[in-house]
Amino acid sequence: MNVVVFDLETTGLSPERDAIVEIGAVRVVDGRIEETQKYETLVKPVGDFGQPLLIPWRVERIHGISNEMVRHAPTMTEVLPEFLEFVGDSAVVAHNIGFDSGFMRANAQRQGLVWKPAAEHCTVQLSRRAFPRERAHNLTVLAERLGLNFAPGGRHRSYGDVQVTAQAYLRLLEMLRVESAKRNERLGV
Repeated sequence: MNVVVFDLETTGLSPERDAIVEIGAVRVVDGRIEETQKYETLVKPVGDFGQPLLIPWRVERIHGISNEMVRHAPTMTEVLPEFLEFVGDSAVVAHNIGFDSGFMRANAQRQGLVWKPAAEHCTVQLSRRAFPRERAHNLTVLAERLGLNFAPGGRHRSYGDVQVTAQAYLRLLEMLRVESAKRNERLGV
C-alpha cells in the first residue's frame, strides 16, 4: 500500500474562481506513514494574469493563513510541477477527495499539465462505510471517533490535516478489512 495523502487550503470553495494557498502531503509506504517523505508549502494566490489574489478574512479565520504569510511564497506555476513530481505515479488519498482533486485538476489544466494520479481514495467515503449509522464524517469528528489528535495548531492547516488523514486512512482500511473478514467468516467464505 503506497499512496500520497494530501490536503489543500484555499481562498474559497470554487476551483475555477479561488486559489490554493497551502499544500501538504505525506507518503505512506508499505502501510506506514513516512514523515521523512513529506511535501509542505505555502502558495501565493494569483489570478489568471498574475495579479495577487487576497485571502478573504472569513477564510483566514478558518485556516489562519494570512495575506502576509503568502506574500513571498511561490505561486502555483512554481509549485505544481514540483508537487506533481512528488506524487509521481502514486495513488492519492484526501479527506473529501473531490474538493482537493478538483482544485488540482483546475490548476493543472491552467498550466497545460495533467492531474491524473493512479487512483483517488477518499477517507470520507471510507468513514461512511466504516460508520454507516453516523451522519457526520468531517475530519474533526472522524479523528475523535478514531482517537486521533491534531498537532497543536494543526487543524485546518494542510500538513496537520494530512497527518490525521493518513492515520485515519490506515485505521479505516484495517477496520474495513477486519469487518470484511468477519462477514466472510459468518458466510462461510
